[in-house]
Amino acid sequence: MQTQVFPIKGPVLIFPKVHGDDRGFFFESFKSSEYEKLGIPKIFSQDNHSKSGKNVLRGLHFQSPPHDQGKLVRVIRGSVLDVIVDIRKESSTYGDHLTLKLTEKNHEIFWVPSGFLHGFITLEDDTEFLYKVTNEYSKESEGGVMFNDPTLNINWGIPYHECILSEKDKVLPFFKDFKSPF
Repeated sequence: MQTQVFPIKGPVLIFPKVHGDDRGFFFESFKSSEYEKLGIPKIFSQDNHSKSGKNVLRGLHFQSPPHDQGKLVRVIRGSVLDVIVDIRKESSTYGDHLTLKLTEKNHEIFWVPSGFLHGFITLEDDTEFLYKVTNEYSKESEGGVMFNDPTLNINWGIPYHECILSEKDKVLPFFKDFKSPF
């Protein structure tokens, strides 16, 4: 297994060792003893699975303490542009973001610690996205920031008007009006 770390401390991109032949492939998508060495918890409280058409944008979301969530994410069908934003107030990279392309073919797994906004846009129809989270969902703890916030200046790869959003995501606050709980 290989990994990549980033200028923003905490997130880790994992490149699992994939064993493939004419029958298909096999890889370990989670192994607590190895992941714990990377600072990834070995206990997760909930697994989530979403399926979306092309250009569906989900995010930018977080859950505040004590129900904050670290996320271990991957794509099992299709592809996404995955985006995180550092919202840890004391971080030297507060407000900075990372974008990664995750696909069913690259098998990459992305660790997003608590203290980050998270979102993704699907790049293909029938994209399926899996993520393990460190705390169960709590409606009272959910929050987010508008995906097209001018301060964050995230390039989602398509014009904003082509992004398909939930009604909830259309009314999230802008970053300048956001109060981070981290």
